[in-house]
Amino acid sequence: MTAICVYCASGVSDPRHLDLAAEVGSAIARAGHQLVSGGGNVSMMGAVARATRAAGGHTVGVIPKALVHREVADTDADELVVTDTMRERKQLMDDRADAFIALPGGLGTLEELFETWTGAVLGMHQKPVVLLDPFGFYTPLLTWLEGLRESGFVSAQGLSMLRRTESVTDAISLCESR
Repeated sequence: MTAICVYCASGVSDPRHLDLAAEVGSAIARAGHQLVSGGGNVSMMGAVARATRAAGGHTVGVIPKALVHREVADTDADELVVTDTMRERKQLMDDRADAFIALPGGLGTLEELFETWTGAVLGMHQKPVVLLDPFGFYTPLLTWLEGLRESGFVSAQGLSMLRRTESVTDAISLCESR
């Protein structure tokens, strides 16, 4: 069983994004994998966890004390871990995951994506880092990153370590190809 950590928004209500999160959760469970998430039960974070469980999958939520009420902790998680700090949360999510999928999200999602991707580029782990972007949400970011590559700030090899897809099925397959 692969433990897949999903980074995503905890504050949007756009049905298209909520449906994407639910589709990812269902796909994780159908493939026999486990979900590791930020431990909230709202927005995309809640949708991915609920869908994973509804499809028979195991969920692990990791949330810092300070966000238990703000993000409304996922008390239905099969395992809910409450940490003292955000840094502990991220470290535990990283440690528990075998692969990572980033969905559309805000600053927290971007920060988690960049930290995990940087760790892979620096050889600190060999876990797949997948950017699932069926709606072109990340197109401006990817354009900027390509400009960084052209300027020499990001290597082509480093850029290629961020696996990109528009397909949920492909995202799960990329997580399985370690």
